[in-house]
Parts: sequence; structure tokens; C-alpha cells
Amino acid sequence: MRRFFLLFLVFCAAPVFSQLRSFEDLFPGYDARQREEIFSPDGIMLTSEESYGLRYLPPALSAIGIEESVVRKSPSFLVESIIVIPFDRNPPDLLGVYNSIGKVRDLKGRTYSSFTRKSEVALFEDATRLESARKLNPIADPGPVRILPGGETIFMRLKDVNFGNSYYKADISFTPHGLVYNLSNFRDLSYLFFKIVKKDKFFAHFYMEPLSEGVLLYSVSGADISDFVAKQVDMPSAITKRLRVITGWVIDGLKSGAS
Repeated sequence: MRRFFLLFLVFCAAPVFSQLRSFEDLFPGYDARQREEIFSPDGIMLTSEESYGLRYLPPALSAIGIEESVVRKSPSFLVESIIVIPFDRNPPDLLGVYNSIGKVRDLKGRTYSSFTRKSEVALFEDATRLESARKLNPIADPGPVRILPGGETIFMRLKDVNFGNSYYKADISFTPHGLVYNLSNFRDLSYLFFKIVKKDKFFAHFYMEPLSEGVLLYSVSGADISDFVAKQVDMPSAITKRLRVITGWVIDGLKSGAS
């Protein structure tokens, strides 16, 4: 019985103690210019309103199902991003990565550069966890954990400067090397009097992995919208702004945990 319990602990802890991979392991053949861009503060972000294959999804991640999920959703556009956040010392492990995304409330007040207002604008005027998709009672963010959970689902409400109260579900799972964070809307998204994205028609897939050089953050996002909505709202631009804000939230969480 004791031996079984020890094996169980080792199996559950495997993602935390697995050998770190390098950037070259995941992205073989990238030249110095591409590497410099990916390691830059903004990384690479590619937007397309036409159908294309995912250009930056590492072949080593093909088994985690991101590409298949994107194809199933038939999005009207895609926003793909890749960045490696370097760390000189105290790089976060997978547990640190998980804890870095636990503070939903820290999304509140994060800003983006507004072209129309010529200033920095708070994208999310409020941010809170919710009890469930049916019980929309705000709940506090938990503190950091010491052991990775088997998986988790988080519900949240973000008061968006453009879309008003927006409701999202985040499903978190683990691979032997990294963390998968799948975000979707569990209620319609609206702009003024228009319903712009129906329930479950927006998605953002994030993959995070500690590497020997830093932390990889890969993401792909999109939405299935009507031609009418596409003419009223520049959704690729709107999603790009939100991805940049969320990426900044992840980076700050990682650096806070490593300091």
C-alpha cells in the first residue's frame, strides 16, 4: 500500500519535475532573427482574416489538440502569438506558472493604448472569479498552491470597456511539460445594442511551458462572427488588444512569483 501511494505521488508530480526542454527542442531551425523577435518584450503576433494553418504551433505540441480544436470551431479570423519570457535567475517551474494565472482580480485596471482616445485606457474596469456558470456570485482568488491540481475550471466576469460585463470559462489542464489554458465565453458578448459573439463562439488557447531559457507562452485566439458583425466591429483588432493585455498579466504574474 505504501509503495502504491509513493508511485501515485510521483505520477502526480511528474509535470513539476520533468526535464526542462530548450527553445531549440521545440523550435528547431529557427534563425537568429526569428529567435530575437520571439524573445523580445512583444514577441510575435500574427493576425489573419483568412484561413491558414497555425504557423507557430511547435510540432512537439501537436498531441495536445490545439490545432484540431481551432479547425472544429471554424473561426472567422485567427490571432496567433508566441513569446518566450527570459529569466536571469529564479525561473518559475510549472507550479510557478500555474500560480501566476491564479489572480483573476489582477486583470482589473490593466491598460492598452487607445488610438481613438490617444491615451492609455483600462481594458477591464473590474475582474472577479465567479462561483459557477449558473451562480454568478463573486468569490475571492485562492492563494498560491504547493501541489498542482489534476485540472481546474475557472469562471470569471470581466467588465470590459467596450463589451460591458463579459463572462468567461477557463479550463486548465497539464501535459508532461506544460500547462494548457482554454478560455471561452459562456454568455454572449455584446457591443452597444449588437450581439457580436454568441455563447461559446469565442476561444483563446494558451500553452505555457518553462524552458531552459525562460517561459514559453503560445496562444491562438479567434471567434465565429457573422458578416454583419465583421462590418460593424474590427474584431481581430479587438481580440489582439485583449490578448496583449492578458499576456502582460501572465508575464507580470510570472515575474512577481520569481522575485
